[in-house]
Amino acid sequence: MTIRNIRIFGDPVLTTKAEDVTVYDAGLEQLVEDMLETMDAAGGVGLAANQIGVLKRVFVYDTAHTEGGLRGHIINPTWHSIGEDTQIGQEGCLSIPEIQKDVQRAQTVELRGYNVHGDPVSLVASGLLARCIQHEYDHLDGVLFLKRLSPALRKEAMREIRQSEWFQQ
Repeated sequence: MTIRNIRIFGDPVLTTKAEDVTVYDAGLEQLVEDMLETMDAAGGVGLAANQIGVLKRVFVYDTAHTEGGLRGHIINPTWHSIGEDTQIGQEGCLSIPEIQKDVQRAQTVELRGYNVHGDPVSLVASGLLARCIQHEYDHLDGVLFLKRLSPALRKEAMREIRQSEWFQQ
C-alpha cells in the first residue's frame, strides 16, 4: 500500500467529473487499498479518487469510530435520499484544509454500487455516513462542498482559503 498525495483546492482535477470504472482488476484493488491508507494517514472519514488525481468513480469511507459506523469502498456509486429529513452539520474536506462550514444534506440515503470484484453492494446510511456518501459522491462529479454552502458562508470560506498558509504557498 502507498500513501498518495492529496490534491488541494485549486487543482483542476478536483472540479473534473470522474469516469465510470469498467475494469475490475488488481490495479483497482491497489487503488482502493492506497485510498484507504491515504485517508487514514490524513485523518479523514472519506476520500474520492479524484482527490488523489485519479478520475475514476471510486470512493472510500470510514465512520467505524461512530456508533453503527462502517468502513469500506464503493465503485460507480449512485445514491438517493430516503425520506425528506435533512441534517445540517459541520463539513470539511481533506482537499480544503482547515475549512469547516455547516452544510445541509439528506439525513438518510441508500447507496448502491460495486465492490472491487464487481459484485453489487448496497447500504442504507444515516447521519455522518450519509453525509460522507453525499460529500464523496459530489467529488466524483467535480463538486466541492463549497458549492453546497449558502452565499454568505461560501464568501466567508473563500476569504478563509485566500488567507490560509496552505493556499498562499
